[in-house]
Amino acid sequence: MTELHLPPKPGLAAGPGEFVFSVAGLAHGHIYGMTRGLLEAGATLGSVWDEDSQKVTEFLKAFPQGRAADSLEQLLEDPQVRLVASAAVPSRRCELGLRVMEAGKDYFVDKAPMTTLAQLEQAREAVRRTNRKYMVYYSERLHSEAATLADLLVRRGEIGRVIHMDGFGPHRLGGGRPDWFYQKKYVGGILCDIGSHQLEQFLYFTGSEQADITMARKANYAHPEHPEFEDFGDCAVTAPSGATGYFRVDWFTPDGLSNWGDGRTFILGTEGYIELRKYVDIASGRPGENAVYWVNQKGEFRFDATGQVGCPFFYRLIRDCLDRTETAMTQAHAFHAAELCLRVQAMADGL
Repeated sequence: MTELHLPPKPGLAAGPGEFVFSVAGLAHGHIYGMTRGLLEAGATLGSVWDEDSQKVTEFLKAFPQGRAADSLEQLLEDPQVRLVASAAVPSRRCELGLRVMEAGKDYFVDKAPMTTLAQLEQAREAVRRTNRKYMVYYSERLHSEAATLADLLVRRGEIGRVIHMDGFGPHRLGGGRPDWFYQKKYVGGILCDIGSHQLEQFLYFTGSEQADITMARKANYAHPEHPEFEDFGDCAVTAPSGATGYFRVDWFTPDGLSNWGDGRTFILGTEGYIELRKYVDIASGRPGENAVYWVNQKGEFRFDATGQVGCPFFYRLIRDCLDRTETAMTQAHAFHAAELCLRVQAMADGL
């Protein structure tokens, strides 16, 4: 094993009560991960609101330090709240974000952050006008220790210049999905939704601010009872640097897999390559999450990143909100990734 010289894991970005956030919109389970990440980085949970009071009750069982808000207006008018986190229905996320920013608070939203290009332009204009943040939970990079380690390896030049990336984001459909989940007007489509993880990673790891779409496809192979639903999508993109990428997302994870999806990322450089097995290392007998493999001129390596590097995004996000900096993610990057997802989906729809 090569000596990694790992940096210390991030500590607390704020003391008790120094950075209060509230939660509005509990439609997607990602809000639990968003909340845990903020709490672990030192944030303080304030009020919680959703149109469905039962969702609030269930959420507060997991996070009893929070309290139910009587209304969204009460939450937005709270002067202590600096940031509002949301995993509302995707098509409603932008509208909520506009209200949050107009109330003088930063916004942290689940992917996909919006479902139309018109919403994206509204969000960009609101950020310019209010000077508030519209940050996005691209969790498959930001909340993955495997991806954090890959970032470290790439930045240290372990594989040279990144020239290609492959991303695979299979998900288990499962049962009990709400009606809106199967309707295009609410989710935007598979490439806009779960494809956003893959496209954001491509932009980030290749150091790109934009990309040309060379191919985009979507399909409904096995769910005719939901005619608007897309259970498969893939695309290919090229960055201005010449770096290329291919991505596949689907809802076909078999029940035999021990996790919700065998998410993989492959990063090819001029001097080596990295493979991330983020959630499961199938049939290996090893711990499943955060397995990082890489090969370069020095040899072949495997490292279990779990508990080793942390997820510094949350620490940086809190400090960015307090200090008005951009260390966690630039606003330009968050919006560039969102725009690419929307354009990829539009191209696939055009087919």
